[in-house]
Amino acid sequence: MPLRSRTPRDTVHHPLFARFYARFSVSADRRAGVAAHRAELLAGLSGRVVEIGAGNGLNFAHYPEAVSEVVAVEPERTLRQLAVRSAMNATVPVDVLPGTAEDLPVPSGTFDAAVVSLVLCSVRDLPGAVAEIGRVLRPGGELRFFEHVPARGRAMAAAQRTLDRTVWPRLFGGCHTARDATAAIAAAGFELGPYRRLTVPESGLQLPSSPCVLGRARWPEAPGPS
Repeated sequence: MPLRSRTPRDTVHHPLFARFYARFSVSADRRAGVAAHRAELLAGLSGRVVEIGAGNGLNFAHYPEAVSEVVAVEPERTLRQLAVRSAMNATVPVDVLPGTAEDLPVPSGTFDAAVVSLVLCSVRDLPGAVAEIGRVLRPGGELRFFEHVPARGRAMAAAQRTLDRTVWPRLFGGCHTARDATAAIAAAGFELGPYRRLTVPESGLQLPSSPCVLGRARWPEAPGPS
């Protein structure tokens, strides 16, 4: 079945942020423990996987051998080029495509699992993006998510809301730190599985982007015959 593509190739273009993120993300993997979170996020996956907002491809090294194929969708040109390089060194087949979370260039119901990793914070239409993930999953398919969440403390939560309305999205590629990804996933019809809150990094300076959630959800099985 041919891949679906209605989205222009570079609807998202943040070259300055992309260069910053490419360096910062590698440092965060090593120094802030993010690499371990990536490994936990992807552990046990198998079959065909679609990764939405693949960035520079740091997840690719953590996919288990039981994964038969990863289709990685990344809208930002600079990050997509870096993801292609990362795909060359992956131990599982990875195909990197242009596209947005709200309009994935893949057929409906064809993936066993979907992965979002620090990306729902920056999509333009959060409900639309999560619904689109449901579209491309097979009945009973799994969503793995590692995302920012609103802080529990009043001071940090207020700082998140203020920054999200002002400078943070402009500086960090559209990121909104106070989006409730877990609630959006449940509202789209996913059945939430186990998930846990965590802080990145676990110690030291806490940023508005530090509160995160890591977990699993499942797209409902197709209804049986009435």
